[in-house]
Amino acid sequence: MPFSQQTVLVTGGASGFGEGITREFHARGASVLIIDINRELGEALAQDLPGARFVFCDISDASSVARLFTQIETLDILINNAGVTHDPQPAEDISEDEFDRVFKVNSKSVYLMCKAAIPLMKSAGKGVILNIASTAGVSPRPNLSWYSASKGWMITATKSLAIELAPANIRVNALNPVAGETPLLKSFMGGDTPENRSRFLNTIPLGRFSTPTDIAKAACFLCSDEASMITGVALEVDGGRCI
Repeated sequence: MPFSQQTVLVTGGASGFGEGITREFHARGASVLIIDINRELGEALAQDLPGARFVFCDISDASSVARLFTQIETLDILINNAGVTHDPQPAEDISEDEFDRVFKVNSKSVYLMCKAAIPLMKSAGKGVILNIASTAGVSPRPNLSWYSASKGWMITATKSLAIELAPANIRVNALNPVAGETPLLKSFMGGDTPENRSRFLNTIPLGRFSTPTDIAKAACFLCSDEASMITGVALEVDGGRCI
């Protein structure tokens, strides 16, 4: 099993893409840490996956992240998956609170998690960091400007970290999923209606939304030894959306 005896931490690991990633790594032998603010979902998923462990953490809060890492001695793979969006609106109509929330969860959390995880990986002489960004960071849509900006930040951070951490044998990559069947889909579309679904699907050449399994399999590849020469990429898992 390719990830046996490896510890994998997944933020937002209890639902959506995160749940898919958690399940796939567990199936491939990893010891998975499910990090989420939803205790009910996190505890239920951990019970469903023998050997997996749920830890509550607000990844946008430095003290909460510090408490989390007091429970972690070694870490092979960090997956920064947790994310939020704002409802589709003109940029000037997004409140400051909404803006702050998007950047705290989508950007600041990556900083906090990397700040805590990188020393562990340097001590071990190896590691992998995977950031779940978005096609919105490459090919933005109107009315999602601040969400798109947060994902563009994540892609740039990925490339910068890849250069900086390569001498420490730490690889850093990103995935850019297209909109998928997750709890965020309704917000992306401005409401889950047949009309909105049709409008979105018309922008995806393969004609379907992404699934947690799609993202999980791509994540496993980039985090595996099969991708040992790959760092600094932002792989689009988008059915052709960004062509």
